[in-house]
Amino acid sequence: MAPLSQITVAPVAGTADLKAFVQFPFDLYADNPFWVPPLRRDVFHALDPQKNAFFEHGNVQPFLARDGSGRVVGRIAAIYNGAHLEKYGDGVGFFGFFETIDAPNVAAHLVDAAAAWLRTQHLAAMRGPTNPSMNDIAGLLVDGFDRPPSIMMPYNKPYYERMLADLGFERVMTMWAYFAHRKYAHLDKMRRGVDLVKKRYPSLTLRKLDMKRFDEEAATVLDIYNDAWSDNWGHVPMRPAEFAQLAKEMKQIVDPNIVYFAEIDGEAVGFILSLPNINLVLKNVRSGRLFPDAALKLLAASKTGAIHELRTVLMGVRKAYHNRGLDAVLMMETIEDALQRGEYDSGEFSWILDVNAPMKNALEHMGAVVDKEYAMLEKLL
Repeated sequence: MAPLSQITVAPVAGTADLKAFVQFPFDLYADNPFWVPPLRRDVFHALDPQKNAFFEHGNVQPFLARDGSGRVVGRIAAIYNGAHLEKYGDGVGFFGFFETIDAPNVAAHLVDAAAAWLRTQHLAAMRGPTNPSMNDIAGLLVDGFDRPPSIMMPYNKPYYERMLADLGFERVMTMWAYFAHRKYAHLDKMRRGVDLVKKRYPSLTLRKLDMKRFDEEAATVLDIYNDAWSDNWGHVPMRPAEFAQLAKEMKQIVDPNIVYFAEIDGEAVGFILSLPNINLVLKNVRSGRLFPDAALKLLAASKTGAIHELRTVLMGVRKAYHNRGLDAVLMMETIEDALQRGEYDSGEFSWILDVNAPMKNALEHMGAVVDKEYAMLEKLL
């Protein structure tokens, strides 16, 4: 598309701007059947310092781009992540909530505005997209545009990668979404490996999420997660308030039958957390409103079994038990139980870092295939 003239970019200021910021993707993807509208409430909460615990250590400055007629043509947010800087001290800031029409100069104006704000925070690079952190919806979709994203996964226009590359961004990490269907699963090899692990740890037990002790269970997940992921690329420890916020959101849709803990000698050493892929329903809620649209459709889906996919969102094993096969045990338990009960016939495992060779190999051996590709991009300021 040809460049537009008279592009102005300004910080979001006031309720009207904020509503326009949230509305823009609904206009941009109005005719795209694969885009899954976010719940507007969730986007407002993500940008609200009073409701998002991210603001305890971070800051977000959203911007809107408008053309000469005042029409919104793009948006971006510059993000200061104090928890990231505390761990890495690398001067990296972030950008997120990036959307634009297919006009290169709009993207350039948006990135320039975000970069200028990050410089005022004494930062030396910008990485993204993150909305607002790696612990939230993160990554740029670069392959797999003809399929809807799974729950809590991003979707964007195909031309974004080209636009950002032209503006000096380079890929710093690739992430993958693997998809497995019961028709194509090859579990025999994994099952033999799991049997060996169980023989090695005779006190190993597996149990499902106890909803009656949900807060206690969530605290266990957080403790294992921060230990298990501490050496992973880009990992930033989740703080209790942030995780409590995430757990509260997940509690509304969690299925305790697909959340497992691994215990050895009575101590929780690993977990796997999967969620029903409610995007199968939300893709048809074009308004992005929870009440009454999404609530009614989700209620109907729960009665008809329309949500037949799951997404494995998180899995973690304490570092002391890394490379012992406990991750395979957790995956096998989830898959076999889900298939046996017949509620789910397929699932997505995402995202998987490109450097995580053991997990990629395990998924490929069980018959999972790469379904989507994501990237994290970065440029110096």
